[in-house]
Amino acid sequence: MAFRLPAAALRPLRSSVLLKPVAQQTRWLATPTPFPVTQNMTRSRGPTAMVFLNMGGPSTTDEVGDFLSRLFADADLIPLGRLQNYLGPLISKRRTPKIQKQYAAIGGGSPIRKWSELQCAEMCKLLDQISPETAPHKPYVAFRYANPLTEHMYRQLLADGFGNGKGGRAVAFTQYPQYSCSTTGSSLNELWKWRQRLEGKAGPLDDGSDGTIKWSVIDRWPVHPGLVEAFAQNIEAKLQEYPPERRDKVVLLFSAHSLPMTVVNRGDPYPAEVGATVHAVMQRLGHVNPYRLCWQSQVGPQPWLGPQTQMSVEEYIAKGQKDLVLIPIAFTSDHIETLYELDEEVIGESGHKDTVKRVESLNDSPVFIKALADLAKTHLDSGIATSPQMSLRCPGCKSDRCHESKKFFAAQELA
Repeated sequence: MAFRLPAAALRPLRSSVLLKPVAQQTRWLATPTPFPVTQNMTRSRGPTAMVFLNMGGPSTTDEVGDFLSRLFADADLIPLGRLQNYLGPLISKRRTPKIQKQYAAIGGGSPIRKWSELQCAEMCKLLDQISPETAPHKPYVAFRYANPLTEHMYRQLLADGFGNGKGGRAVAFTQYPQYSCSTTGSSLNELWKWRQRLEGKAGPLDDGSDGTIKWSVIDRWPVHPGLVEAFAQNIEAKLQEYPPERRDKVVLLFSAHSLPMTVVNRGDPYPAEVGATVHAVMQRLGHVNPYRLCWQSQVGPQPWLGPQTQMSVEEYIAKGQKDLVLIPIAFTSDHIETLYELDEEVIGESGHKDTVKRVESLNDSPVFIKALADLAKTHLDSGIATSPQMSLRCPGCKSDRCHESKKFFAAQELA
């Protein structure tokens, strides 16, 4: 895969975003499991593990070094060729002191774990009510590069009574609404790797299955009505901060993390799915305001998908359009790209902080959490392991691991 360095490795957060004490952030699970679950303990199809997948971010300054080491070791995300095993550790080691200082300056960590654990736990509470036949629903979070790592999550699943010859069901629920091979795809590849290492064949059950965890995947949801409504409500709230006579003329700038053009040209579906989300939100808003889609977090010398968000803001201001609202359309919670890159760099350096604003992230929005529960219930009711779209590889895909991972998840047989 082509080079894609997340801005989380390069930028700090504001000090106001550390919303949970460090001691609380080091937990592996959103909600501790006081005792191992028993398969079919209360309902015919429960319990169900709900696993939120995301890239993650260092919760403390002590985690920055390990975070960068994992990030630069991932050839799917940052391909360094035959020198990956040499250059990856070298780059991460050289950058660690600088990045640690940045996180120390803002209070010591990313809020993405806090929001992921809260969102998953609250969604599971709703699922217990609306889908009792698959209850109890147990919340888990699996990050790609930071704690709680995918390996840790999987070992906790086994300790909690899933797998190990006991069977049970788990849903891998990506927290990227729009699918990309470098985000959701990489997380699923990592999940598949640890499944193969930690389970294999666990012995037969009475129903003839092999006793391993049965996985299904929610791989994308770019136009879910609840997601669209949550974005739209936050945009409407931000527009109220402008005088009535200027409100309809405010330009809405939807901003998503960019991709290298090598990834785009390989056939990655991310740009099209981001565009679908933007279109759905604008339909909900009645297309009152003018809008554009732009892209942030470009890193390195090669061509990336554009136009860049900061350049777009600068160009509009130069043209006399100073009323601008930034909307992080591919992020469902605050993290470094929203709190520092958009707030401090793009808006802070615009010279017009009074007229250039950012829409609040979804975070603990009740509308958004209800949407997550609705997505999960629809998926659980469907009996389908994966969407047809997930099993289709990019036209230019050459990754054997991607092929094997997709084949495994698509072949899961659910009770």
